[in-house]
Amino acid sequence: MTLKTTDYDYDLPEELIAQSPTKDRLNCRLLCLNAKDGHYQDKMFSAIKEEFEAGDVLVLNNTRVLPARLYGEKEETGGHVEVLLLNNVEGDLWETLVKPGRRLKAGTKLSFGDGRLKAEIKETLDYGGGRLLEFYYDGIFLEILESLGEMPLPPYIKNKLTDPDRYQTVYAKVNGSAAAPTAGLHFTEDYLKSLQEKGVKIAYLTLHVGLGTFRPVNEEDLSDHQMHSEFYRLDPENAEMISQAQANGHHVIACGTTCIRTLETIGQKFDGQVKADSGWTDIFIYPGFKFTVVDHFITNFHLPKSTLVMLVAAFAGRDHVLNAYRHAVEEKYQFFSFGDAMFVRGPQYIEK
Repeated sequence: MTLKTTDYDYDLPEELIAQSPTKDRLNCRLLCLNAKDGHYQDKMFSAIKEEFEAGDVLVLNNTRVLPARLYGEKEETGGHVEVLLLNNVEGDLWETLVKPGRRLKAGTKLSFGDGRLKAEIKETLDYGGGRLLEFYYDGIFLEILESLGEMPLPPYIKNKLTDPDRYQTVYAKVNGSAAAPTAGLHFTEDYLKSLQEKGVKIAYLTLHVGLGTFRPVNEEDLSDHQMHSEFYRLDPENAEMISQAQANGHHVIACGTTCIRTLETIGQKFDGQVKADSGWTDIFIYPGFKFTVVDHFITNFHLPKSTLVMLVAAFAGRDHVLNAYRHAVEEKYQFFSFGDAMFVRGPQYIEK
């Protein structure tokens, strides 16, 4: 049976797209969905602690968003350019998205911040606007980027972000993302401590969010879509924490689709076992995928026809997910990066 992209569409009024973060990270709604039977409940995120049991492990992505959007000019003509950093290939060589793509050829030299940062386009990549750039500067690159770059908010957010930290999780640590792992934006440091006091273990991994977040599914047949590779790392200490939870019959609860993709990449590699690992993943999770690691997960509401809606549907079933989304629209939940959250309980979940 052919899986069609249009099967994962839904109607979303524009006014339900959250434009600003809530004043209090915990002050958002939570829709709890049972993958087994499609039953859902309306809660507040502050009650998510009820979904955890002592011994469960919550897996968080500690990537930190770079101020990765740069505005500059072509040195030769002074023409305006926009650059979004995606992946640090090596040294000062970066994979990027550029605008206007058609006019920026290999060999073009760019300047940012009155020459404080310069770059040359080394190569045209095989997707729209993709370029390999080499940067030139005096000093420390990340410090220059912090002073010149802007936080790369998704295109559906029109409001200016007054506090850049609100597009970072409170546990963001490892520089490298072009977008935030937004399911984690709801947690505060105090709430994470309260989970630990309940006996919940907290494990960290790193997946740097790249082009896959921005790239739409243009193919009608899902099997024709190619995901973009993103770098991940899970160290031995955190891998052991997750593995021990599994061995002791506790739940692995992933915070966000980036954690799901990392854990299931590792699970595929090691026959369902969680081991320390790092590398690049282009895993595309859509209905028919067999999950081997994740028992439950936290996520936000995702764009229609996106790979992320397909991932949630692979776990909980297309009809269950779209029914829950229709309910969320009717109840005027807030959608996407700064919006409300979902807790998706795995098929093995037993109603308490």
